[in-house]
Amino acid sequence: MIIDMRQEQTWRVWWTLLRPHTLTAGFIPVLIGSALALDEGHFDFLIFAAMMLASLLIQAATNMFNEYYDYKKGLDDEHSVGIGGTIVRHGVKPAVIMQIALSFYLIAILIGAYICAQSSWWLVLIGLGSMAVGFLYTGGPFPIAYSPFGEIFSGFFMGYVIISISYFIQTKQIITENWIITLPASLLIANILSANNIRDLENDKTSGRKTLAILLGKKYAILALAMVFSVSYLVLLIMPFRGITPFWTWLSFLSIPKSVSAVKGFIGKKEPKEMMPAMVATAKTNTIFGLLFAIGLFIGYFI
Repeated sequence: MIIDMRQEQTWRVWWTLLRPHTLTAGFIPVLIGSALALDEGHFDFLIFAAMMLASLLIQAATNMFNEYYDYKKGLDDEHSVGIGGTIVRHGVKPAVIMQIALSFYLIAILIGAYICAQSSWWLVLIGLGSMAVGFLYTGGPFPIAYSPFGEIFSGFFMGYVIISISYFIQTKQIITENWIITLPASLLIANILSANNIRDLENDKTSGRKTLAILLGKKYAILALAMVFSVSYLVLLIMPFRGITPFWTWLSFLSIPKSVSAVKGFIGKKEPKEMMPAMVATAKTNTIFGLLFAIGLFIGYFI
């Protein structure tokens, strides 16, 4: 069998454009919200699949907007770490990246229309608001990425909002404990951005950004990363005792070693490339935690 290396390389270019290690922020909240709905005896696979696809498309499009605007503002070059590199390393025209991102948004809107038709049209406002935040993260006159509020926006919209929507479209209701159930996942998603900003701290500083990592300084930014991990696990510990989740959700404690690896991976490192494994470990912590949390909910439902 003859493999066309050019086709394989092209496939890799488009795959890296999606920044796959960040897509955990797109699918884990949907999985958790759907698992919570199943725990109440509600689950529709088609609605679940639609929500999952829409969430991933929005996350991928947000990454593309980031790629496009960082290039336009001269922040990325062929040596930049943590980017898709389709523009600066592979020569893809910026306009093509923008067209793909907008196409993803359009598909997400069409999927969203189906979801709203099956649940509530009030979700249109929430969905469009979430998409606007995805665009304004690096687009617009006052990019969120240039401010200290990136972690708040990402944690709230990618965590709390998506989990809440994923639960609502299945059950047609909002649970009163939603804020605490969504807190660990929201914090871990925010930590993905925190890790990204710690890695890029020096470059972001020279480009005029005022991220939380820059305001805190690297030492305290790493400490904050560790504290957020700790709070997530503390909430996980408390919830079963309050009768909010089954004790099976404690399976998520198995993700602790990966979170420790993430924090240690930043200590003593200076170059962005050296900190990339820590960034990936932070995203993997969210993935492992979220998957095990959902599995714990599933087990609790069937046992």
